[in-house]
Amino acid sequence: MRILILGAAGMIGRKLTDALLAEGTLSGRRIEAIDAFDVVEPAFADGRVAASGGDISDAATIDRLVAKRPDMIFHLAAIVSGEAEADFDKGYCVNLDGTHHLLEAIRKQGDDYHPRLVFTSSIAVFGAPFEEPITDTFLQAPLTSYGAQKAIGELLLADYTRKGFLDGIGIRLPTIVVRPGKPNKAASGFFSGIIREPLNGQEAILPVSEDVRHWVASPAAAVGFLLHAATMNTAKLGPRRSLTMPGLSVTVGEMIEALRDVAGEEVARLIRRERDPVIETIVAGWPRNFSADRALEAGFRADPDFHSIIRAHIADEEKRRQS
Repeated sequence: MRILILGAAGMIGRKLTDALLAEGTLSGRRIEAIDAFDVVEPAFADGRVAASGGDISDAATIDRLVAKRPDMIFHLAAIVSGEAEADFDKGYCVNLDGTHHLLEAIRKQGDDYHPRLVFTSSIAVFGAPFEEPITDTFLQAPLTSYGAQKAIGELLLADYTRKGFLDGIGIRLPTIVVRPGKPNKAASGFFSGIIREPLNGQEAILPVSEDVRHWVASPAAAVGFLLHAATMNTAKLGPRRSLTMPGLSVTVGEMIEALRDVAGEEVARLIRRERDPVIETIVAGWPRNFSADRALEAGFRADPDFHSIIRAHIADEEKRRQS
């Protein structure tokens, strides 16, 4: 089996690649090669990985990757929410044009090629006013450019699947917390920052009120979603090919309280409240709670609680330091 991962240098992409390499098989088939692609060439020591870098919005680049006819494709590559909002042209170029180029590259391979494509969408496809909780039949009406780009991607995925060009499944990821490493340009980055930085002994800025509620999942849960999407029977999805992934609905205050429980008061004191009207406006348009019944019925599973997310992050960081 050959696997293509677009966005392999990102945090989830790296964890997914590592998980696939460690398992060695997918759907009972031996993994012979993984093509790991990102805007910056990712580094993997395993000889099964062929890494490359480039621009997903360049059709010729995507054509060359798909010409290898991967059996499984994970499409994680995207400009994140804050950057897509700040740079309108770049957001649509990467998030929309790049996705369309990928679908077209698959279609051009002909009728004898029919790969599974897992597309990472986002809960940003939904916009206020919300029902509480948001059900699987709630209208997609995004209030950000990033959300609009992901919603269009979902529609394209469903249509190319309907036409028989591929076997697509879209997974709407919750905000992933706690992201290791340095902050990115996502408007949601502070959800990780208020946990990650204090655990590292650094001050973190909280730009919103503590009563802000959000839908989150851990990096490990996200990798689990991707692997399950790659191996599940998609026939049960019918024409609605995208699913909202299960997660935890927690307030910022509850996140901080969990941090205090796990790491102590001194760590929690490193969070400084500094309201940012721009971030507050963006976050106000995001969904807060879901009943992800379709995903749960399809076998996707969420984290048990936020305390376990923090403990898993601490354990991962300890492993990273020892390696």
